[in-house]
Amino acid sequence: MAAERRASVTWEGDLIGGSGTIDEVGSGVFGPLDVSWAARSEEASGGKTSPEELIAAAHASCFSMALSNVLAKAGNAPERLQTSAVVTFVPGTGITKSALSVRGTVPGLDADGFRAAAEDAKKNCPVSQALAGVPEITVDAELE
Repeated sequence: MAAERRASVTWEGDLIGGSGTIDEVGSGVFGPLDVSWAARSEEASGGKTSPEELIAAAHASCFSMALSNVLAKAGNAPERLQTSAVVTFVPGTGITKSALSVRGTVPGLDADGFRAAAEDAKKNCPVSQALAGVPEITVDAELE
């Protein structure tokens, strides 16, 4: 069964001087969120978000779910996974990298097994697959 997710956005003005709002998402869990070009292309976001920040959140959460599944299927369900993602955006080029970092508590698993499971999850998580055009997707995986 397919699941559809929705979001709506309003943008006003041109790219550089304009701004927008993620008005709502279908689940209602967040919104409105302000977005701007400056939030995408400068270090200081000015309290606004960007598509890349939302992609980072999506990638980290999707990867965590995929890794949890890989580990559980192998007989080593995790107690805890802490994942972060850093998505790099270069104006004029696009997204050039997504760097995942995960720290896990997984009873009965050694560091090599954890790294192998993380590589599998990175390759097979649906968001990683959606980001297939990104030149570099990395994962740094360590057991706690």
